[in-house]
This record gives sequence, structure tokens and C-alpha cells, in this order.
Amino acid sequence: MSYGTPEKKEQVEAYYTHIRRGNPPTPEQLAELTGRYEAIAGGVFPLRENTNRQVEALQETLNREHPEYDFRCYQGLKHASPFIEDGISQMAKDGIKRAIGIVLAPHYSVMSIGGYIQRAKAKSDELGIELTCVESYHMHSKLLTLLTERVQSALQRFDGEKVRMIFSAHSLPAKILEMGDPYQDQLLESSKAVAEAAGIEEWQFAWQSAGRTAVPWLGPDITDVLATLHHEEQVKNVLLCPIGFVSDHLEVLYDVDIECQAICKGLGMHLERTESLNDHPLYIETLSDCVYQLLKQ
Repeated sequence: MSYGTPEKKEQVEAYYTHIRRGNPPTPEQLAELTGRYEAIAGGVFPLRENTNRQVEALQETLNREHPEYDFRCYQGLKHASPFIEDGISQMAKDGIKRAIGIVLAPHYSVMSIGGYIQRAKAKSDELGIELTCVESYHMHSKLLTLLTERVQSALQRFDGEKVRMIFSAHSLPAKILEMGDPYQDQLLESSKAVAEAAGIEEWQFAWQSAGRTAVPWLGPDITDVLATLHHEEQVKNVLLCPIGFVSDHLEVLYDVDIECQAICKGLGMHLERTESLNDHPLYIETLSDCVYQLLKQ
């Protein structure tokens, strides 16, 4: 399962309306989101294609590593077709009786992963499919190894200069802290593990891509952090690792590569980011391991 994205420009309005729980965006809101997609090199299609490749790679890896089973991987998206319920329905049509769900996001929150699982279980119960779900995998050794490699590779772009490391993830409404939600703790735990493995002493965490609602969201926001580092600490070089995301999509290709990059250029700072995980074998093997371990329980 994953968040989903439109496949073409004509689908942006329906996608945005679904995110807004059936409330259509204003013309201004629609124009802004459409503009963000148009600003990304390659347009919308690579975002969906990347998820397709992850699904295909996971099925191939599971069947190669565990030939005693016949694994079939289905895709279910939160805000676009095929929706989570569509994926479950297709399983039922194909005669699937047992399923394991996993979300393309390593860190658990009741407001993110929890919502995916709730929808998947409701539909699978309705159709008589036995479903169990992986809740998080933020400390899986292969995931941490790949993230560490991404950080070390990106550091080489600074030619040995002093670099401030920032890890980031999608912000959520701050009320999750009152709920005992593990999201923030899991993100800090995996960030700390990667920083230590990469030999980085100076690092910090920031939030990004917060929603525009009346309620407060988790902070500090990455845009504010970048300005603070420049004005208060005279930081010249920043390496950003969007550790909460696994794929190249809007929150990475626009929010980081365009928005954050523009801020840093205006401040005279050198900003680089780590390469996304996408369908790298170590990430796919992480997913495969998690699915198989749950299957064997």
C-alpha cells in the first residue's frame, strides 16, 4: 500500500478532492498543486511507475527467496486508483484467502500506517480474506544499511567540507504526541542509527510538507530550520536525508529539490539530498523479509 498519485494532469483534481475528503479544491488550490506537478521534471507518470516497479520487484524477490510459496503482489493506494479496497477486491476475485499487507513507509503512526491497515482489514474481513499487516520496519538492518550508504555517497559531493546533516519526514498533526503515537520516536531512532553508522556527529531532525489546516502540525519545519542554520550558526553546507520517504515523489522532488533548494540558493548555502530508495534491492529485500517473517508467525 502507498499514498498514491495521479497518473496524468487530468486526474489531479479528483486526486486532490479525495485527499480533501470529497471537498473539491478551490481553483487557486488546484492551480497550485497542478503547478507543482508540472514543475517536476518528467511530470506525473514517473511517480506512479516507481510504485509499480516496487510492487513488481517485491513479488519477484519473494518468489525467488521463498520458492515454496506462490506470492502474488497487489497494489492498493490511499488516494488514487487502484484504491486499497480495489486491491483487496482483486485478491478475492483471484481466489486469495490469505494476505499480508505492508505500506511503503517504514515508520508507524496511527494517522498514517494505521489508517491504511484499518481500511485494508475492513475490506478483507468483508470478503473473507485472512489479513495480517506489517506495522513498521524502521530499524530493519538492510534498510539502515541502504540509508547509510545513501548518506555516505551524498557526503562525497561536498569535497571534504564541514556539513550539517538534517533528517526529515512528513509532518503530522501535533496531537499525535498526546496519543502516545510512536511516529516521532521511530523517526529519531532510525535517524540516530544512520548518523552513527555514517560517522556523523552533527545532525538534527526537521519536519516537512505539513498540511494547511487550522490545527498545529509537528515542527520545526525544514524551511525554518534552514534559515535558522544560516542566520544563527552560519552553516554553509547541508545534507538533507528525507528518511521518512522511500520514493521519489512530490514531497521529495518538489518540496526538497525545488522549494528547499531555492531557499538555500537565496541564502548562499550548498544543499544536497540523499538519493531515494525507490526499488533498490536492499529496500525490496527489507520488504520481503518483513512479509516472510509475518507469514511464518
